[in-house]
Amino acid sequence: MNDSSWGAPPQAGYWGPTDQGHGRGPVQSPGHGYVQGAAPAGPAYDAHTAPQTRPMPIVPDTAGFGGNQDDDRGAARPSGPPVRNETNPEPMPDAAQPAPKPQKKSAGRDLSAAIGVGVALGAVIVASLFVVKAVFVGVVAVAVVVGLWELTKRLDERKGIRAPLVPLALGGAAMVVAGYVRGAEGAWVAMALTALAVLVWRMTEPPENYLRDVTAGVFAAFYVPFLATFVAMMLTADDGPQRVLTFLLLTVVSDTGAYAVGWRFGRKKLAPRISPGKTREGLVGAVSFAMVAGALCMEFLIDGGAWWQGLVLGLAVAVSATLGDLGESMIKRDLGIKDMGTLLPGHGGIMDRLDSLLPTAPVVWLLLVLFVGSG
Repeated sequence: MNDSSWGAPPQAGYWGPTDQGHGRGPVQSPGHGYVQGAAPAGPAYDAHTAPQTRPMPIVPDTAGFGGNQDDDRGAARPSGPPVRNETNPEPMPDAAQPAPKPQKKSAGRDLSAAIGVGVALGAVIVASLFVVKAVFVGVVAVAVVVGLWELTKRLDERKGIRAPLVPLALGGAAMVVAGYVRGAEGAWVAMALTALAVLVWRMTEPPENYLRDVTAGVFAAFYVPFLATFVAMMLTADDGPQRVLTFLLLTVVSDTGAYAVGWRFGRKKLAPRISPGKTREGLVGAVSFAMVAGALCMEFLIDGGAWWQGLVLGLAVAVSATLGDLGESMIKRDLGIKDMGTLLPGHGGIMDRLDSLLPTAPVVWLLLVLFVGSG
């Protein structure tokens, strides 16, 4: 308890005379009021006129914070770290400990490794994109299969959901190839067959949690390979490599703008319950960077494109990329993980790189078809 529970404290700067050990009345205990069992000898004590008093430094009340002091019942309190009590819930700061130094902002990852891996991936993608189109389709198919493996593995580890990987991997690769060879019609047919294969494959196991597992499997088939088929469909146009490059550049620029502006100026949270690191200022940066990059790409890379179309395209990419990032953040929060994998140093897993690309692919494909046609 505090001194207030025992009445007003003595005048500041004075300690009254004490005659401890006579058992005749209360004795003042520094910082805790009076302890029953001793009393001052002689007439009533006046703190203002007593000649024997002398000024003393005020000792703060430390009751309830540890230390070998008597509590308000005269019992010794154990020493130890600061604890809370009912009358003073906030612990007193320890003056002996230095104040913590302000920490600088950090990206939270190995930046050099992230840049190195990003440059290497970009080189592989660009080389395959402009040398042989079929090789790039193979790169997309491999990325899809690895992404499905990461997703299904995390679902099994964290939630016990056993989405069948074999039909998903085979159907996902076939989906990408079908989108490149047969367009949207081939992609939809491959998607339907993959979903059917998931339902049949899961029948070979006990029926418990059948509905849960096949639902997760169909979701995985749509989320990863089906959305990736729109990248393959972009490639079928005469200026296909330029369209795919525009799609990749705008997505990367949007993510870079969001990171740069949000890290430097970010104050207001965009979606704190989903992704606490994202800010509204970062979204403004993503939109601004992507719109400028879109205008340049449509003017100089896309046949028949106009700069104003690039502004619209950049705005759409910034929104879809942000929503895709938030969507995977929602999945990872539900699973209780930070990254989907550890395959890419500084980046996490393949799915951690595809999060903003996958939902952006159909948006870019559709807008480019509307602006300049499918040829």
